[in-house]
Amino acid sequence: MASSVHLTGQTALVTGASRGIGRAIALDLAAAGATVVVNYASSPEAAEAVVAEIGAAGGLAWSHQANVAEEAAVEAMVKAVLERQGRLDVLVNNAGITRDGLLMRMKTSDWQSVIDLNLTGVFLCTRAVSRAMLKARSGRIINITSVVGLMGNAGQANYSAAKAGLIGLTRSNAAEFASRGVTVNAVAPGFIATDMTKDLAAEPILAAIPLGRLGQPEEVAGAVRFLAADPAAAYMTGQVLQVDGGMVMR
Repeated sequence: MASSVHLTGQTALVTGASRGIGRAIALDLAAAGATVVVNYASSPEAAEAVVAEIGAAGGLAWSHQANVAEEAAVEAMVKAVLERQGRLDVLVNNAGITRDGLLMRMKTSDWQSVIDLNLTGVFLCTRAVSRAMLKARSGRIINITSVVGLMGNAGQANYSAAKAGLIGLTRSNAAEFASRGVTVNAVAPGFIATDMTKDLAAEPILAAIPLGRLGQPEEVAGAVRFLAADPAAAYMTGQVLQVDGGMVMR
């Protein structure tokens, strides 16, 4: 868990951090010195395992349960972080779900649940932290979008729409917050080796990736760490970093 950049003394909130990409991000930011708040919705054991792993490596972390699609829960979570830590320097909006299906058969509830969590949840979390960050004139917000938000994907109209909307939200917030020293950027993973991709047919996916392999969660986490902690990222805002093996080249 070595890192060349430092967040010592800072607090980072990572949503959906109990597994997959979120877990890797939490571990990486903790390695950079941040106290990490591991948000989870419904898996306390997995979240506590991440907290324990960070602690075993010499880092600091604690967990907080909140469904980020629920306004009251988000407000309570951010309030708890600020009361306990006294500051909130980094927000990583990672929590997300899929409810895949062809549009003509997609239930309205499957559309709405994905939009509520993957897009509205980011709006709620960003709004909740914005007052403290803007007052401090410092902060870094990183939104985890997806390459399907750039290119679309059959059977994922809801997920693609949410992730495309997240790019627009990132750029709008970047424009609003820039004068107060708060940057807002996005990371767009391609196909990453996680539980969400383990059952997909590998051959057609790999054929579409110039590097010829799936990405690793740690590679996404590295991009997030750069945007969150590296001084070289201080002049970047409103950007989308694609971590996709060359899958989408524009």
